[in-house]
Amino acid sequence: MRSREQYIITKDQVHDYANEWLSTSLKLEYRGRKCTAETLLQILLIAAARTVSIFAACRDLADAPCDQTIRNALEASLPDIAELERRLNLSLHTNLPKALFRKSRRIAIDLTLIPYHGQPHQDEKEIYRSAPKSGTTHFHAYATAAGMHKGHRYTLALLHVEYGTKMKDVVQQLLKIIRSRGVKIQYLLLDKGFFSVEVVTYLKRAGTGFIIPAMARGRKPKGRRKATGLRALQQKKNGYYRHTLTGKGGGKPRSSRVTICVASKSYTHKKTGKRRTKKLLFVIWKVRLTPRKIREMYRTRFGIETSYRQMHEARIKTCTRDSRLRLLFVGIALVLRNVWVWLHFQLAVGKWSENPQLFLELLRFREMLRWISQVIGGLLGDDQRQGIEYEEYRKLAANC
Repeated sequence: MRSREQYIITKDQVHDYANEWLSTSLKLEYRGRKCTAETLLQILLIAAARTVSIFAACRDLADAPCDQTIRNALEASLPDIAELERRLNLSLHTNLPKALFRKSRRIAIDLTLIPYHGQPHQDEKEIYRSAPKSGTTHFHAYATAAGMHKGHRYTLALLHVEYGTKMKDVVQQLLKIIRSRGVKIQYLLLDKGFFSVEVVTYLKRAGTGFIIPAMARGRKPKGRRKATGLRALQQKKNGYYRHTLTGKGGGKPRSSRVTICVASKSYTHKKTGKRRTKKLLFVIWKVRLTPRKIREMYRTRFGIETSYRQMHEARIKTCTRDSRLRLLFVGIALVLRNVWVWLHFQLAVGKWSENPQLFLELLRFREMLRWISQVIGGLLGDDQRQGIEYEEYRKLAANC
């Protein structure tokens, strides 16, 4: 059995892993008089680690180029959206555990909308429209696919979604990416934004099992008038029911015969404080679980809320209109989160010394970012001491 000291990792190793994951696939090729590709990557990493803008990161580093130099370097070195997506997806797959590919995995597919208050950079389609949030109906949209290994969520694919893009095409592209890397799919858990006849029909034809929350449609019950459509199923007991979904796909009327799972959810009413029950509907195919299991599995969804919170903790702040930069900043945040998850399965042998070191079991995501910030700050003229220092870690480790 390994001792605790065999699970210690240094802050320099943490930085090197993050640097390797990004530099290997991102390939930012730039060499100017004041800035190199390596310096550019370090600025991006420290801005992400501190959740600040490029301007703020350069301002706080004595030996860093000015923010305008960094922006010029990014403008010159970044490829188009399609190529940048490809490189970021390669970075996401760097050093993934081999065990992740040995058996079929449940894959969660989600749509993330980041509020945007500006104008498009080049094309109106860059801005996604949706229901109001944070005072706007305009967003930059990103679709992700994630798989589970030993209780941890790895992001396996990332796409920038333009306004007007069919959700079927988004799902198709995500599945193409993860299958090209050798990931086997048990079944999909999709965000409610993917609920449509077109997506359901495509997945059935592709032979891929799925669970999608269904939005109740149809006439509401009123007096003697009965509910119709999916609303009628909300009146039924927990179980499975056959139903024909109707809608449009490719501009034509479509229909698909599916199984609807009805599951109950108990909650406390905010005003009365009383317990109430709500019926949830899920469209399922090639999934054999009890209604309760389906509800519980979808509710947790691999810790999706935690994943998005952590992504925003490492997303560089910006007001740019350039979709490439925004995609890059989201991609870097997701790569850093993959690094953090991977580190919990990577053994680093070492002993307590003059340099602060860390038990992996104590490595929280926010703390990993502070360590990266501290290393790069030391390289580029910033001596801020961030995070828990060595003595505090030793006390924590001794009490574990």
